Amino acid sequence: MTDFVLEARDVSYSYSQKQPRPSLDGVSLGIRRGARTAILGANGAGKSTLFYHLNGVYRPKSGTVLYEGEPLDYGKPALRTLRSEVCVVVQNPDEQIFSSTVEEDIAFGLLNAGMERDEIERRIVESLFLVGMEGYRTRPSTQLSYGQRKRIAFAGALALRPKVLILDEPTAGLDPQMSLEVIEMVDQLVESGTSVVISTHDVDLAYTWAEDIHVIRGGRLEYSGSPDGFFSDSARAFSCGLKRPTPSVVDASLRPGSAMRPRTNAQLLASLAPEGAAFGKVTVVPVSDGFDASAASVPEGTPIGICGSRTRRAFASGGLRVDHAFNAVDGCMADAVRGRDSVLFCDEEMVGFARRAGRAVEAFGKGAVM
Repeated sequence: MTDFVLEARDVSYSYSQKQPRPSLDGVSLGIRRGARTAILGANGAGKSTLFYHLNGVYRPKSGTVLYEGEPLDYGKPALRTLRSEVCVVVQNPDEQIFSSTVEEDIAFGLLNAGMERDEIERRIVESLFLVGMEGYRTRPSTQLSYGQRKRIAFAGALALRPKVLILDEPTAGLDPQMSLEVIEMVDQLVESGTSVVISTHDVDLAYTWAEDIHVIRGGRLEYSGSPDGFFSDSARAFSCGLKRPTPSVVDASLRPGSAMRPRTNAQLLASLAPEGAAFGKVTVVPVSDGFDASAASVPEGTPIGICGSRTRRAFASGGLRVDHAFNAVDGCMADAVRGRDSVLFCDEEMVGFARRAGRAVEAFGKGAVM
């Protein structure tokens, strides 16, 4: 089995023969299976055009797109299967929501996939739970706010349980808390085995979140690899319409010449901690179905963080205080660097994610947080 779930090989595409240059010009890149991947570039670079090639909406003028190691089949039955497994959520939800009510819109793709009514019902309930919109099932879609419509577009894709989820500017137009919750949902999908690709202009988000980045400039692939490999070169980032991420800039000014740059706030704090600093400990508590937040025992004054859809619902009904309601993994790690013990409650599938975050903080060599 190939390491790439999706691959573009020398893909070129023009919307018309009169274009001064192709929208995509010989682009070759691979999307690693189960990885967090960000596509970066200025407006008009070709990011959205690439996305529509990856799920077969556009067909290359030249070159090949492969899914699971095989060239795409552009016949109707094959495309129907592909688009149930490779879902694109566009930036503007109004381009994706067509049905009159929330439940009808989520059911649309499931009906097209030929699912039975009982399975459709289960998936509507599940996807609305995941995006925190259970109470909006019968609401007319025209009565939703912009942020709520983005959640419903997200739910429609999640209901298909795709192998690959492609999100075009998923946090654009959202308030800061909702943006963090969307990224948490995305992280939970990755931890459950979904390959996730996002496009974003938020270089801090891409730098913190992505394992792989692909940078497109004027329809051509400028870079593929780790975020550090690209953002260490300020001039190159600027030439692509981007800038260096804040954690990297701050660390470079305080620790010039360092071989390893922090990618999160907690890692940045750890890199600046003095030798011999006493770190606090993060206790991770897995949350499964039936968890009672009101019965959870945490020492008075100990910071509490929550992460994951199941945990979030349990705490909403349990009434237990929460100190880190969003970006809680990094928040608890930052508390530890400051010398404070904390407790992180998270969905079972997010435990490994939290422990990897702890090891990344410890890699700066100043102490243990887990």
